[in-house]
Amino acid sequence: MTFNDIFKSSFLENIGSVSLVDMVLALVLAFGLGLFIFLVYKKTFSGVMYSSSFAVTLVALTMITTLVILAVTSNVVLSLGMVGALSIVRFRTAIKEPLDIAFLFWAIAVGIVLAAGMIPLAVLGSVFIGVVLLVFVNQKPYRDPYIVVLSCDGHESAQRSLDYLEAQVQRCVVKSKTAQRGSVELNLEVRMKDADTGFVDTLAGLEGVQSAVLVSYNGDYMG
Repeated sequence: MTFNDIFKSSFLENIGSVSLVDMVLALVLAFGLGLFIFLVYKKTFSGVMYSSSFAVTLVALTMITTLVILAVTSNVVLSLGMVGALSIVRFRTAIKEPLDIAFLFWAIAVGIVLAAGMIPLAVLGSVFIGVVLLVFVNQKPYRDPYIVVLSCDGHESAQRSLDYLEAQVQRCVVKSKTAQRGSVELNLEVRMKDADTGFVDTLAGLEGVQSAVLVSYNGDYMG
């Protein structure tokens, strides 16, 4: 019995199914494009806390997808087994930013296209997507919203404070109002004219105002 007879699944025959040049070229390009995706993600990130592990995952995901698709395209039997194996995989990590999903699909798509041999499509497509993201994600057509929490001792003082606040900011919208005996609390969304927050000090010093708090609103905002 020879060594080749031990592997009845034609293991040795599959060693040369993908050439060394193809493997090196595909993985190097996958690393380069994955690094490009990493840099675009780092440049366009606008969430609360930047995750370096997720950014590195984009590079690894691009290379892993390329590796898997190279194996699948070289063996039809392996492709069927790979579909069954991947169907039982479940990802439990929560995606907090909607844009992160786009980066995940981008990395996977680049790996698939590279392994399929469509190098110009992968390179030019990635450059185009990166430019679009850099232009639109970093562009803010509105000023950042803030929340003002205002506590007053009555309706009249609350109205005076509201009139003063409307004159100091670009936009002021009442989000909620809580009225109790001897106190009124207002939650207002404001858009400041500039970065000066001195109006909050003046607001807190008005007659009848117990406290004034300015909070930056970092949640998802629609228009």
